[in-house]
Amino acid sequence: MLLLSFLSLLALAPYISKATAAHSTISDNGRLAPLKRAITAAPSSLTVEYYEAGPSSGQTVLLVHGFPYSIDAFVSVVPLLVNQGYRVIVPYLRGFGGTRFLYPDTPRSAEQAALGYDIIALMDALHLDTAICAGYDWGTVAVNVATALWPERCTRMVAANSYLIQNRSTAWQPGDPNSEATKWYYYLLLTPRGAAGLAENPKKWTETLWEKNSIGWNFTEEYLDLTVSSLFNPDYVDIAVNFYRNRLLYAPGDPAFTDLANKLDHQPPITVPSVTLDPENSVVLTPTDGSATAKYFTGPRCHYLIPDVGENIPYQAPKAFARAIMEVSRLNASNTSCEAIF
Repeated sequence: MLLLSFLSLLALAPYISKATAAHSTISDNGRLAPLKRAITAAPSSLTVEYYEAGPSSGQTVLLVHGFPYSIDAFVSVVPLLVNQGYRVIVPYLRGFGGTRFLYPDTPRSAEQAALGYDIIALMDALHLDTAICAGYDWGTVAVNVATALWPERCTRMVAANSYLIQNRSTAWQPGDPNSEATKWYYYLLLTPRGAAGLAENPKKWTETLWEKNSIGWNFTEEYLDLTVSSLFNPDYVDIAVNFYRNRLLYAPGDPAFTDLANKLDHQPPITVPSVTLDPENSVVLTPTDGSATAKYFTGPRCHYLIPDVGENIPYQAPKAFARAIMEVSRLNASNTSCEAIF
């Protein structure tokens, strides 16, 4: 495995191009706009709301957000990539923003298989053969799954916290008490009380999770309100609750994804070139040197520790996140150096 400190990413700074590729349209209030919609195929059909910028001929990058966040976490990442000629697509996850289920009887599942499938289904709807898939938090789960199961489609990956595909047989194995304490909301959301609280006050929940999960992050009230406006989705609470209940085996998965879910229990490796990032100030998923997850990466990999940043890496450190995508673009079997060369 190839490891470098974050300092090597900084070496890319002089090489950020001022190319004249199509610029993104970003509103003055920090929101990605205007948005588009695409309809994905069964078995879990959605109308996916997404943002797109950059030349249609550019290499496609899919940016996937986490919980409780929105696509606007990438507001400063997008122009950096567009200026390098990338085509950038930023979808809302199921249960967030304007993404909606087409049918009322579709299970509101947020299991890992469903999140990964949604990426491939969106690519199909947009007629994308391949893409670089990049995410953080829940977005890491989604891009891990899509890349592990469909490496011919997600041909390169950038992921915070490396590898989060779960083997369900280990779901009830206890962790260190200090680690378990940071996951208080996992367990609260197993209960009707937790679900009711999330529904009643999504803003306070979001604020509390940000404060507790990212040490020292001085986010603004404006950014908090902007994000929370994307959580007023009719399926938001059901999706948020199901993610943790399914992960802790308190809720079954969607039967349509049984085969995929069984494959994921074997924790398939990531075979494509990858850049993984660990935020120094993350609390729930603590930073590492990447060695603990090395067995899950069989392709070229670079791992970086991002200092002074919590779990929302793209918003807190957009240049580092964008450079990670540029870095993974050049990694291949014959070019495995983690030195930032452009």
